[in-house]
Amino acid sequence: MSAEKATAPTERGQLSHKEIMFVLSGLMMGMLLAALDQTIVSTALKKIVEDFNGLSHYTWVVTAYLLTSTASTPLYGKISDLYGRRPVFQFAIVTFLIGSFAAGAATSMNQLIAFRAIQGLGAGGLMALTFVIIGDIVSPRERGKYQGYFGGVWGLSSVAGPLLGGFFSDHHHIFGVAGWRWIFYINLPFGLAALVITTASLHIPKVVKKHKIDYLGALLMVLAVSALLLGISVYGPENGWTATKTLTAFGVAFVLTLAFLFQESRAAEPILPLRLFKNHTFSTTSILGFIIGAGMFGAIVMLPLYLQLVKGNSATTSGLKLIPFMLGIVFMSITSGKLISKHGHYKRFPIMGLTLMTIGILAMSTLNETTPFWRLSIFAILIGAGLGLSMQTIVIALQNSVDFKDMGVATSSNTFFRSVGSTIGVAIFGSIYASRLAHYLPVAIQKTAAADPTAVTPDVVKSLGHLQNNSAIIKTFKPVLQQNILHAFVQSFHVVFLAAAPVTAIGLIFALILKEAPLRSSAEHHAAKTEAAGEAVA
Repeated sequence: MSAEKATAPTERGQLSHKEIMFVLSGLMMGMLLAALDQTIVSTALKKIVEDFNGLSHYTWVVTAYLLTSTASTPLYGKISDLYGRRPVFQFAIVTFLIGSFAAGAATSMNQLIAFRAIQGLGAGGLMALTFVIIGDIVSPRERGKYQGYFGGVWGLSSVAGPLLGGFFSDHHHIFGVAGWRWIFYINLPFGLAALVITTASLHIPKVVKKHKIDYLGALLMVLAVSALLLGISVYGPENGWTATKTLTAFGVAFVLTLAFLFQESRAAEPILPLRLFKNHTFSTTSILGFIIGAGMFGAIVMLPLYLQLVKGNSATTSGLKLIPFMLGIVFMSITSGKLISKHGHYKRFPIMGLTLMTIGILAMSTLNETTPFWRLSIFAILIGAGLGLSMQTIVIALQNSVDFKDMGVATSSNTFFRSVGSTIGVAIFGSIYASRLAHYLPVAIQKTAAADPTAVTPDVVKSLGHLQNNSAIIKTFKPVLQQNILHAFVQSFHVVFLAAAPVTAIGLIFALILKEAPLRSSAEHHAAKTEAAGEAVA
């Protein structure tokens, strides 16, 4: 049977379960690559910096990827609405593979940063279009049982990223190649497999549309997002939130955003149609996506940090100890998806999810130096379960509420808001942690000096400056100083989690006001698709 026939829609316009799972395998593989590369590099940065002697530019290895992947996300949705899903998705895969190969072969820090930007450009399409394509081929009523698998991909990447990053960076050479380079080369076979599977299976009819691309709007959006992310993820943490560079970046982002909104209000074919914000579900799920992104990445960043600094675990071990978090996401993503498909109700799940997330984050504020792993696991499962109940559900609600012609731009916009939320969440929670640690560490040193002056020598004070990068130094200190420093870490984490809980609580309010509409059946979904195609041709 040919690939075309194997994936031809049934009379109802819907693929069979087996055919959908074949398409999903390619989509999930592409999404896994993009999600992994958000976390896998962080644990290997130290080794990369040592090889390239590039300490002054190390944050850009992460930031370059973040900038291009986030800024390009909404553009992919709109372009796929105009030109079709498969060619745009495959362009994203090829771009990601080129960036991955080049990053693995980089010979300098500047090259690596540039190639990471190319990699991010492809990743933006992989993350955005995965949900758009599944929205094309499966009706909202049936989509839940499939979208749960994507929650599993996010959960897997949250554990596998730090784990693989630590594994590759711990090995000087693998098959004669520097260990950290395999962080990028490992993408190649999986990316090629995703390319082959989507070529064989993804045959969504292409609708030719009359259009005029809003190039100015696209440029303004990319520049505005880039300025915002530079201020949040680079200038703010490095120079301070009131520094001239930071405030300038925010000011430029604000002005460019106003210019973008003005351009979108007058463009014939806007990149992000402002009329979408009049849709209650689109606006509400955009806010929820932002909050969920902040909560998800806040947990992913802070949990390994606690395990490494307070518990003394290695990067690889702390990655393994995120498995309960992953299990919570996977189990609840699949369970909630199947229940949505069975009963057709979705509003209850983000309500339960954000409640569990808030409880889990508040519970994290009780962690201390002696907290057993089983208790931490329960807290991690709660946060993961909350994410699993919420993250995919709001996408189903969104896709059910918008016209088929806006499926791409609406879905990718939700992914965009979640990405921006994760960036802001990591930056803000990281700054809170750093500022509290700067307050509690001197108190810990003073307390130690009062109890045992011999424990705080000039050499010890000097080595404290390297504490964040090498927590193993703590073991060289006297027990009284070790105890007080660990307590300073714990106090800092307490403040972070107490600051994060109100954020998810606000998300709960928006989940409560989310309007629930009947989910479209397969027949209604096919009719909407046919109607949109007819309007486009007309």
